[in-house]
Amino acid sequence: MSRLIVVSNRVAPITEGEPTAGGLAAGVMDALRQKGGRWFGWSGHVVPDIVTPPLPVVEQRAGPISLYTTDLNQRDYDDYYRGFSNGTLWPVFHYQTDLARFDWTEFEGYRRVNRHFAECLSGFMAPQDVVWVHDYHLLCLAEALRERGARNRIGLFLHTPFPAPAVMMNIPAHAELLTAMCQYDLIGFQTEADRLAFSDYLVREMGASSLPDGVLSVGGRSIRTGVYPIGVHVDMLRAEAEAAAECPQLQALRASLGQRALIMSVDRLDYSKGLPQRFSAYERFLAENPSWHGGVEFAQIAVPSRSDVQAYQEIRRQLEGEAGRINGRFAELDWTPLRYLNRSFARRELMPLFATAQVGLVTPLRDGMNLVAKEYVAAQDPAAPGVLVLSRFAGAARELDAALLVNPHDEKAMADALARALSMSVEERRERHAAMMAVMRLNSLERWRDRFEADLRQPAALDSAA
Repeated sequence: MSRLIVVSNRVAPITEGEPTAGGLAAGVMDALRQKGGRWFGWSGHVVPDIVTPPLPVVEQRAGPISLYTTDLNQRDYDDYYRGFSNGTLWPVFHYQTDLARFDWTEFEGYRRVNRHFAECLSGFMAPQDVVWVHDYHLLCLAEALRERGARNRIGLFLHTPFPAPAVMMNIPAHAELLTAMCQYDLIGFQTEADRLAFSDYLVREMGASSLPDGVLSVGGRSIRTGVYPIGVHVDMLRAEAEAAAECPQLQALRASLGQRALIMSVDRLDYSKGLPQRFSAYERFLAENPSWHGGVEFAQIAVPSRSDVQAYQEIRRQLEGEAGRINGRFAELDWTPLRYLNRSFARRELMPLFATAQVGLVTPLRDGMNLVAKEYVAAQDPAAPGVLVLSRFAGAARELDAALLVNPHDEKAMADALARALSMSVEERRERHAAMMAVMRLNSLERWRDRFEADLRQPAALDSAA
């Protein structure tokens, strides 16, 4: 069988115990660790512009995985990563159009790095290899590979949401982007709503024909689309939670909590995660439920992210100020209602913390999936599980509808959900947890990987007939 080559903006840390870099890295690493393959992406290093291109590709081995990385120069980093990827695509794809900017120079830098990735791949990619590309950084990669003569099966999985056509068209280069995406053979989405948004754009704006089985015919090509909700290793996560149940860090947390209930959130420090709204909802909960004063604590872990981008610097300052203000309003000498931690934790450290929390609070304004929600559920003790409070705008809400679903813009509803979660009977908690676990076992990480790879290797009907 032909080899599988995975391509993403970054390649995850390969040292055991290091924190992962989010859902994409965790999902891809776990998937490749089982079957092996090649993974290519940016090294994370930025070199001066005076370094003469092309920049070399470095190979490493990590068990059954071959890792290939390349550096970026400062100009490419500024245009491709800080500029178009995170200054334009990320806010628009998360419906934060007021935070988006556009510059044609940055868009050209984005395409230039996609071409650089294609050039690097050409150095070790065989004609029969199957290429699985990940996320919004590389929407133009298939086009760049086709320009170099590649006839491989190339698929794209989008971990973020895909916006409705009217939102997508806020990007002046929307037509160029969607034309480039049509060079993929298979495009996978987290939810049906995302797939329909993409299909709607192609039909309305590019004259595509919609065929059976999610196939779109446009410009003489057939593109298969599908929904592949990314999952987690439920048994492995629960085992991690149990294995570290008596670690010193967790014992210290339990000692400091005493008999208090714990509400817990873990997010990248990002404006799409709804952190200010979450803090406001918790403040309202405390104001409306004085009986819980001294009886509950909220721990928010906000992992630093894109610290050289102004919008991220601003939200960090905002959250630090809000955490201090809320504690100043409600804290007692023996009680700090809000713990705000701006640092990373390895996954094996988080699982026992999740298992300890009576409430998992996951309320992004918009999210492709959000694996933290699934990790929280998987870590719980089935005999006495906690309650997941989940934004209905996270992709995970399509599967985990037994959670308490909330609108993150509705402060009162979120405060009420916290009160309900903290007082929920163990019987109802078990019933809700069992329902979510059943769905998560069905849509496992292995199934996500195997379904996408199988569909990518299978030509669409239109291709077969050609």
